[in-house]
Amino acid sequence: MREQPPELADAAERQQQIVTRAQLLAAGFDDMYLYRQTRRSQWQRVLPGTYALVTGTLTDEQRRIAAALYAGPEAQLTGLAALIWYGFRQSPRTDDVHLIVPHQARRSSAGFARVARALALDAKARQASVYRVCSPARAVVDAARDLRHLRPVRAIVAEAVQRGFTDLARLDEEIGRARRSRTALVRKAFSEVVQGVRSAPEAELRECLTSSPVLPEIRWNPRLTAGNGTSLPTPDGYLADSAVALEVDSQEYHFSPGDWARTLDRHNELSRHGILILHFTPAQIRRDPARVRRTVEDAYESRRGLGAANRVRVQPVDVPGNDG
Repeated sequence: MREQPPELADAAERQQQIVTRAQLLAAGFDDMYLYRQTRRSQWQRVLPGTYALVTGTLTDEQRRIAAALYAGPEAQLTGLAALIWYGFRQSPRTDDVHLIVPHQARRSSAGFARVARALALDAKARQASVYRVCSPARAVVDAARDLRHLRPVRAIVAEAVQRGFTDLARLDEEIGRARRSRTALVRKAFSEVVQGVRSAPEAELRECLTSSPVLPEIRWNPRLTAGNGTSLPTPDGYLADSAVALEVDSQEYHFSPGDWARTLDRHNELSRHGILILHFTPAQIRRDPARVRRTVEDAYESRRGLGAANRVRVQPVDVPGNDG
């Protein structure tokens, strides 16, 4: 095999052994040599005009680099591929790499590179190794527009806010930018987060209880204070009139003995102030929502009026609206 010129070797190292046909031709190789190298399985043609100078399965990063090189220098990584790059835990997995390119660009999807033309690229995109990545808010909205079910949309919207990837104002701005094009699910998930919901299982519990003819308004992730003004732990949901707290016990947040100990401390502190805590798992909420709803209704009715006696107060919070 011919030795690589220094400039090609440098580019290949920077691009994790992914190079374009143009780079190979500029380095002095011709199309016949490229053909022979792939025919001998020395190289791989991974996308049109895009080659891996190694054999075997590409890593996630090599796929991102290949897709970006194929899509062109102005392309921006977005959607689920960007969420995976950021480290979202609740994002659905995908082998596709989604990118946006300028509207006038003449590039279409091929293989695992899913290319969409956009009227406006993301001005807040950040530079990665050899490609640009849309901001978390843009990536969340773009991903949600390609999903067909509410549960994963809830999961990524809630995680984006809960883990500090973005905030409500930026999400609101991106939803407004997308207008009404395939945004019904992300608008619903955003509305739930505005109301205080901070995880997909919480949103499912909220939906489960909304249809109850018995329950009053439930405050989600409220700020509670004791009678002397000290702050109390924040439950997932709270019924002030009956001093009933609702907790969704997701395995993700109880993964270690330390997490479990902190949960017990929160439980004991709320109980010390006369609050009844009801615990539900995501599986229970999905499997038997009627039973979950009945449990909360029974607890509420048996304790109605007790909230006034324990002097626990729900503090007001400023909630941004969505005008998009």
